[in-house]
Amino acid sequence: MKKLNESILKQIMTGRLLNFQVTDRQSFIEFIELLHEDFHKSPQNWQNKNLDDFLEAIGRYANDIQGYYDNTNKKVNADQPTWQVFADILKGSTIYQ
Repeated sequence: MKKLNESILKQIMTGRLLNFQVTDRQSFIEFIELLHEDFHKSPQNWQNKNLDDFLEAIGRYANDIQGYYDNTNKKVNADQPTWQVFADILKGSTIYQ
């Protein structure tokens, strides 16, 4: 697994997007809107700029996300997904190779 470091995310994502808490379907929709806005405002920060690369990264990152939670001492079980886990997968997939 490629270690995805939270400091890397902090450097490239706006604080609003990075710290956005997703708790339900509506806040997930708001998160998606912020993610879309980030892509248009800061495409240079996105590793995966086309749909093919982004979908591939989503699959890889979904497979590895438990390692991210463990490495950052977050007490999250990715096998019990929440709206926040889905958001974290999408957020991480913007830069995951």
